[in-house]
Amino acid sequence: MRKQYRWLLAAAAVFFIAVIGVVVSLFQSAKGGVPVLNYHQINDTEKNALTVNTEQFEAQMKYLAENGYTAITPADMLDAWENGTQLPEKPVIITFDDGYLDNYNHAFPVLEKYQLKATIFLISDYVNTYPNYLTWSAVQDMQQSGLIDFESHTLSHEELTKAPDLDEAKHQLIGSKQAIEWNLGKQVNFIAYPCGEYNDDIEQATKDAGYRAAFTVNYGLAEPGEDPFILDRVPIFGSNSHTLARFKLRLTLAPLFAPLNKVKMELREDHPTLASFILVP
Repeated sequence: MRKQYRWLLAAAAVFFIAVIGVVVSLFQSAKGGVPVLNYHQINDTEKNALTVNTEQFEAQMKYLAENGYTAITPADMLDAWENGTQLPEKPVIITFDDGYLDNYNHAFPVLEKYQLKATIFLISDYVNTYPNYLTWSAVQDMQQSGLIDFESHTLSHEELTKAPDLDEAKHQLIGSKQAIEWNLGKQVNFIAYPCGEYNDDIEQATKDAGYRAAFTVNYGLAEPGEDPFILDRVPIFGSNSHTLARFKLRLTLAPLFAPLNKVKMELREDHPTLASFILVP
């Protein structure tokens, strides 16, 4: 009995050491990675997985400002990777997809308060078209602050892999880039794929359209050395509980939770019960 107990204790110790080794390895391999936070709506009326309420959003931005994070742009990150320019000690990129009006009414004042830069990926055909989306006037106001950069999220948020043909996908990529450039008088270099969907043809079309890099909605850090046209982000959505605790876990433990999330997503279709046992905040 005592011998069996010793064997179990030894096995537990080996397992514990192995787990620690895996965790250390994951964080080491993610060294130099940049968390790219991915938001959508910021308001106090809608209760869905894409919406963070204003109080929680401010708490999250305050946490970044008070804990040594420096908000940078996608261009800052690519410049560092390609040209060796220095990044701050704790860089973070704050992004919003779609271009909702509440980004101007609720998120922008908070970003101004804490002097945090952010990037908004616009669905360009929705600007000045739908009441819950931004106007060009609001976009220009935010751009003039020097805090907000505007990039592409295609013309109409068509999932590019489901476009009728590649020509339509190219039209979505090029048309949105040109519309934003014409309205804002700036070069558009980045895109967030609608719903994060892409394939080899879409990636090549994105390069051909003149973009510098592209973002998915896959959970993980954007890391130097990886394909710049399939950059990961840290989604701050997908749950109806956008608490500060969840935010901290997703931000600081992304190297640990991202691989678990990938396994969970792969299992979800064929083995949903098994996938439910993998807990990712």
